[in-house]
Amino acid sequence: MRDGLDLNTVRVYTAVVDEQSFAGASRLLAIPSSNVSRHVAALERRLGVRLLERSTRHLRMTEAGRLLYERAKPLLDTLLSTQEELGAVQRELRGPLKMCMPGEAPRLLAPILAEFCSLHPGIELECDTRMTGLEVLREDVDLSIVFHGGHQEDSAFITRELATLPSIVVAAPSLLARTGMPRHVSELKSLPCITTLSALKGQPWQFQDAAGEIVKVPVRSRYRVNSGELAVAGARQGIGFAIVAAYPCQGLGAYSHRHSVTARVRALLELIQVRLAGSASLPMDPRPRGTV
Repeated sequence: MRDGLDLNTVRVYTAVVDEQSFAGASRLLAIPSSNVSRHVAALERRLGVRLLERSTRHLRMTEAGRLLYERAKPLLDTLLSTQEELGAVQRELRGPLKMCMPGEAPRLLAPILAEFCSLHPGIELECDTRMTGLEVLREDVDLSIVFHGGHQEDSAFITRELATLPSIVVAAPSLLARTGMPRHVSELKSLPCITTLSALKGQPWQFQDAAGEIVKVPVRSRYRVNSGELAVAGARQGIGFAIVAAYPCQGLGAYSHRHSVTARVRALLELIQVRLAGSASLPMDPRPRGTV
């Protein structure tokens, strides 16, 4: 039985045809021009036919050379594509990914996490909604999804802003009956308010005016909670004004250990960011602003 063709030699030949020169094939394949010539000559000897007619200015395929090119080129392209696909399989995301998030976050993020695990069956996801905040990252958690308002100062962590979604100030009709409807955010300084420990940590509420400038309003609070749902519940009872997200989740920050952002974490963050990009256009709460 006759030996088969050397695929590498055929690849060099197709490169010469594609580049229309030996020098071009040399640059494309990053091999010396002399090697290109030797490969083509060896292929012609092996087949017993002349493949190329060469002159100082022109390079033309013979009939045999054209037949070989037309048959070999699709096969080589398929092999290259297969090689790339196999490389992608080797780069498939695998391994454990441990994360935590506030109890309210699953309403927005649960479908995204499920999609991520469906896309990457090699991922072993553990998600805890009981642990929150940056302190958990000092344990064995890879990623923490945090609600926040304002600038994060902790430089010990790598952070990424995933989404900024609009929020509104709400109050119960019973409270508005006692205080009246505020006409300007500065009036909130003298009104009972509900604050969230995880978001602003007791810092002034922040608003953006028509010019895009940040306006900070220090507020009084006797009802401080660590959950948006608790804040809404308190607002319903008339305890105070509360800032709540117009959609189930407000600004999301992701935090991970410095110098340890794995490919698994990066891929999840990128998917969350893409999916949340359109969140601001989702239907908002139809209730009038100022009431809950």
